[in-house]
Amino acid sequence: MAKRLGQSISKTAGLLWCSGCSVVSTSQKWCMEGQRVNLLQGPGRPRPDMHGECGPISQKSYRSTNPWKILLLPVHGHPTSQLTGFKGSATNALVPDTTGHLQRSCKGSSMADAGVVETLLRRIEKVDDGVDSLEVANSLGVDHQVIVGAVKSLQSVGDVISAELRSSKHWELTEEGMEIAENGSHEARVFSSIPLEGLAQSELMKLSFGKIGFSKAMSSKWIRVDKTHEGGPRIFRTVESIEDQVREKLLLVQKGNTSQLEEKEKNELKKRKLLSEVTVKTYWITKGNSFSTTITKQETELTPEMIATGNWKEKKFKPYNFEAMGVAPDSGHLHPLMKVRTQFRQIFLEMGFTEMPTNNFIESSFWNFDSLFQPQQHPARDQHDTFFLSDPALAHEFPQDYLERVKKVHSEGGFGSQGYKYDWKIEEAQKNILRTHTTAVSARMLYKLAQQEKFTPVKYFSIDRVFRNETLDATHLAEFHQIEGVVADYGLTLGDLMGILHQFFTKLGITKLRFKPAYNPYTEPSMEVFSYHEGLKKWVEVGNSGVFRPEMLLPMGLPEDVSVIAWGLSLERPTMIKYGINNIRELVGHKVNLQMVLRQPHMSTGLLSFT
Repeated sequence: MAKRLGQSISKTAGLLWCSGCSVVSTSQKWCMEGQRVNLLQGPGRPRPDMHGECGPISQKSYRSTNPWKILLLPVHGHPTSQLTGFKGSATNALVPDTTGHLQRSCKGSSMADAGVVETLLRRIEKVDDGVDSLEVANSLGVDHQVIVGAVKSLQSVGDVISAELRSSKHWELTEEGMEIAENGSHEARVFSSIPLEGLAQSELMKLSFGKIGFSKAMSSKWIRVDKTHEGGPRIFRTVESIEDQVREKLLLVQKGNTSQLEEKEKNELKKRKLLSEVTVKTYWITKGNSFSTTITKQETELTPEMIATGNWKEKKFKPYNFEAMGVAPDSGHLHPLMKVRTQFRQIFLEMGFTEMPTNNFIESSFWNFDSLFQPQQHPARDQHDTFFLSDPALAHEFPQDYLERVKKVHSEGGFGSQGYKYDWKIEEAQKNILRTHTTAVSARMLYKLAQQEKFTPVKYFSIDRVFRNETLDATHLAEFHQIEGVVADYGLTLGDLMGILHQFFTKLGITKLRFKPAYNPYTEPSMEVFSYHEGLKKWVEVGNSGVFRPEMLLPMGLPEDVSVIAWGLSLERPTMIKYGINNIRELVGHKVNLQMVLRQPHMSTGLLSFT
């Protein structure tokens, strides 16, 4: 590290003060530059040694050559110096620290003021290759962040300096390691505590270092235990003297001679939590293209006074950064559920689907169940699974001819079906409920399609809320969102359904699909859709699908050769997979963390990406 020539040292009131590094030492041996100090007898001039390191000077010559004014003040019982005369800076007082040195403490300004900045610039000026920020901090006896602040301050005023961020690793003692370096290892202290006549094991264990030191000393065969002793187990020395190698190794590290230790020895000390490897990030600071030791504050605003007086011509303005980000305006944020909903909706629209109107949460049992060829005795129509309305309890407006055809296919059969053979009741069909699925909307849209004079193929989709009387747990709520796709055309088959499902799920980022036969009251054949989850290493269900039964479609009035394929899945499950949420109550409801809504990123293509 480069040193300033002509640094002066003085002994005043029991203190040594080095004008080169501006630090006082009470040791009377070393200054903070790490240089040996020798006091001359009698007056003399400050002189550098041959290496340009801190040079000695006597007390008398100190007074005539020191650039500072010295006022002796007592601080907490220590003789202390107050330094004045630092160009443009606040008063600097020297106060004792834990290392036995007295360091400067700035009052009235931050350390990254003109004083530290000017000191840093002078150091950079005197060298050709550059200086290390940590070395500068150590030489000044200040925290490294103070120098980092000065570097940032200089970088903000232009190309005065160039600072390269560097990382390095070094070993340092832990708190326990520092205690051992001072007092000796636990095993050595145990050995020293045992007199020649031995010591009761119970007495040794009362010492703070007894338990750890006992096991280590036993491993080193420094001591032995006589379990047959009359007064109980007693510990005796087995060797006359020992060498505390643990302490010696720690002292080497403390003095900066870590290289003398082998890697194995370092790891052993680290395992005992006496050493830790620390990564230090520092700046290598060199001169910039506009380097100068005099820094002129750059103006950031053109004021009316500058224009009126014309002194703006003499001012130096800080360049505007037109690439800087402005202050983000306050705004709302989309809930993750709505982001995923938007992505699903976009996929449907890209595939040429039309969105169905789903603004009726309340539905009659007729459209929700009966029109789908779901029998009135089906368990899903029980109060344990469905929310029934008390007011209004019943619906009264139905297309009567269609209602009669539905009644007939349920109770008597028709269109090639024998039906369910039960007494269908209008009272059950009239009951109002909170819809249990959006397929009720699909039924209304297909009936409306059947009333057209000429059938035209359609592709419908819906994404909206449905309600079921579920037991609340980590994966179930009483309300959730259902995604549904419906395609009506001539001659559609199960192969068409599989093909469109592959296209749909590929857009979601799901490419590995399997289909499993299933049962639904209103589709035949029916299939559950599974995808292989790379993260879970197993197949998981991602949806349900099927071909609507003729008992559902033909009473509506659709042509006999028209088939309707459909599939559905929930919105919450893929959202939970995407955002790694395990409990649905953290996604929907009063327990939602609003910060989670703010932090979540925008969605991108490959919505689920089961990886």
